[in-house]
Amino acid sequence: MSLCLLWLGLLHISLSALWQAADTQSAFTIDQVTLTVFPGNNVTSGTNLTLRCEAKVSHSLSQSLTFSFSFLQDDQVVYSKNTSSSVVQRSLSPARVSNSGRYQCTVRINNKFRTSNSQTLRVTGLQVPTLKVKSDIISEGDIITATCSAPEETGSLIFFFYEGNQEVKRVTISSNSVTTTLTTQKLQDIYLLCDYMVIMHPNAGFSNKSNMVKVFIQDLNVIVPQISISPEGNVVEGDRVLIRCQVQYPSDVELFLTKENDLLRQSHASFTYSITVRAENSGDYVCKAEKGSVQKTASYRLNVTELFSKPILRMSPGEVFEGERFTLKCSSAVSSPEKIKKADIKYVLLKEDRRIHSDDNYSVTASLATNGKYACMAEAKGISKTSERLVLKAKVPVSTPVIRAVDKVIVGRPFNILCEAENGTLPITYSLLKARMLVTERRVVEETDKAFFSINYISSPEEIYTYTCQAHNQGPSIIMTSPPLRAEVIVPVSKPVLESQDDTVTEGSDLTLICSVQKGTHPIIFTWYHNSVQLPFSTKEDRSLKGRYIVKAIKRDQRGDYYCEASNYATAIRSSPARIGVSLAVWKKILIGGFCILLLVAIVVVLTVFLKKMPNPRRKKQATELSVKPSRPKSGDPMRVSLTLDIEDNTNLNGTPCVMGRNVWSENVSGSDSDDHTDVDSELVHPQEEDPSREVLMKKSIEPEYSDQHTEVQMSTPGVSEQAEGAALEYAQLNNSEQETA
Repeated sequence: MSLCLLWLGLLHISLSALWQAADTQSAFTIDQVTLTVFPGNNVTSGTNLTLRCEAKVSHSLSQSLTFSFSFLQDDQVVYSKNTSSSVVQRSLSPARVSNSGRYQCTVRINNKFRTSNSQTLRVTGLQVPTLKVKSDIISEGDIITATCSAPEETGSLIFFFYEGNQEVKRVTISSNSVTTTLTTQKLQDIYLLCDYMVIMHPNAGFSNKSNMVKVFIQDLNVIVPQISISPEGNVVEGDRVLIRCQVQYPSDVELFLTKENDLLRQSHASFTYSITVRAENSGDYVCKAEKGSVQKTASYRLNVTELFSKPILRMSPGEVFEGERFTLKCSSAVSSPEKIKKADIKYVLLKEDRRIHSDDNYSVTASLATNGKYACMAEAKGISKTSERLVLKAKVPVSTPVIRAVDKVIVGRPFNILCEAENGTLPITYSLLKARMLVTERRVVEETDKAFFSINYISSPEEIYTYTCQAHNQGPSIIMTSPPLRAEVIVPVSKPVLESQDDTVTEGSDLTLICSVQKGTHPIIFTWYHNSVQLPFSTKEDRSLKGRYIVKAIKRDQRGDYYCEASNYATAIRSSPARIGVSLAVWKKILIGGFCILLLVAIVVVLTVFLKKMPNPRRKKQATELSVKPSRPKSGDPMRVSLTLDIEDNTNLNGTPCVMGRNVWSENVSGSDSDDHTDVDSELVHPQEEDPSREVLMKKSIEPEYSDQHTEVQMSTPGVSEQAEGAALEYAQLNNSEQETA
């Protein structure tokens, strides 16, 4: 228990300490940070400067605060210090140009931070540098070691060295002193100076020039070389010439013999160079003595007279085709007749640097084997000279050209023709002919060029065979003519025509569609469409001018507009649409007709039963409305009633099924009127007089005829059942009995 109380006490103390620490951190504020420069912002070099940074803080704490001060020069920290004092000073003693810049100071207390105002410090004036040399007396070509220093300056400096008023070297270094080496080729005494500038403050300019140092240069006349050539005077090719290069005091001296940029000999002592001269050995020879960086030279010009001129190789004729004969001739002129004669010059013909003929003339027939690089060599008195190389490449006569169409040839459309010879030296002139008449020409000069000809169009496939081309390059074959142009010519398809076996087909039967064109190159692709929708599996490639497509078991919803499309490599054209109707199937017509007949029979039966149950006046009225009219019987003959029932099937292509013909009851009265039937006749005929249009609507009529004691009923519709006939007969008998009763 006591241990738990102890832990609780420690926890309370820790929390209290943390709380107090938090209060400590937040119980102050930095009011202001001020930077001051003493004695001022613009001072001369060497002045003692002081930078003073002061922080003003408001707080309610009993303990002192810790200040972290930082001094910045051009945003770079140059000095930092942690202290309990609110003021820190930074001394710059003495101040230099490198101390110039923009200064600020910052103060950080715990997690609070503040920056002072900025102060711009400008220090003017640079220290005068000091120049020293390792030795002020040197020999010609020796190295001068010089040191330039400005011990009181700080920062990175650039030192400049001068020989008189001319800069000879500059060195960049991060210290205030530099040692370097200088060289000179002058034979007179020289005067050296130096100055410097601060890299980070170029506006401060250059320092004043240093003290002047005089360096004495000693001449090295002891290493002056000498050159001599023997024999002197006129030198002819083939003569032996001795060239001597020497120096008086050869100690530590190198001697070189050179001609233009060629080094002929090198030695540490005097020497003699021997050579059998040729014309190309003419020129300036230099003897050079070198010691350290000092060089002394002596030169001599040698003129060598030619023994004979450089040979020249010529070919005749200048151009040659394979199969033609050509001649190579080598010639040279004698330049020193006192030494040799023309007969003393011997010639050798070279091909690819191999000897092929020992004479100045060479004749041969040009072929592929004679092509190559030729030269001739002339020899006399041990001197040989070789001519410039002559490159022989015999021209190849043009071969028979080949003419072909570059792309597909379509009647009525432009296309390109290429005329090309497999062999033949360029340039080659190609001529396009049509029916042996020149159309145009093209000259091929480069191997990358091709002889293309553009043709506007041809009117028929046979016209393609009228084109040929010719080629010539002025060779022995003169002009070569190609065979006629042979190329596949595509004839565009004409407008197709869609045909069918009938404009109307019966539902369930097959519809055959035939698409035909008058012309067109095979293969022709036929495609059929119904109401702008492509029919399934309707794209067929055919090798004839007709295509056939069958619509299996056509349906009523497949009636409408049909058209086809014919296409080949040239074009695609659609036919005009054809409207196809689809009528009902036969079994549907029979089914509908039978249904209508049964419906009519049912109506007749219902009327018969209804009329039987009606009172007599009502039956008479109904009989009148149905227009059942008995005619006057002839004397002695019983009345005959003829009943005709028409049922017409109007189910045509687009008609509505089950439109039946009208059922008409009618009576025609003939003969003389009888006194016994006056009332009945007037009663039956009167309604007809009131409604004369009734006769117009009737398609068939019932004609009364007189026969021996029987009534005849006739129905015009085929297939009417016997029940309908009996019902009509029963109705007629009933009407007759009612009249007798009346």
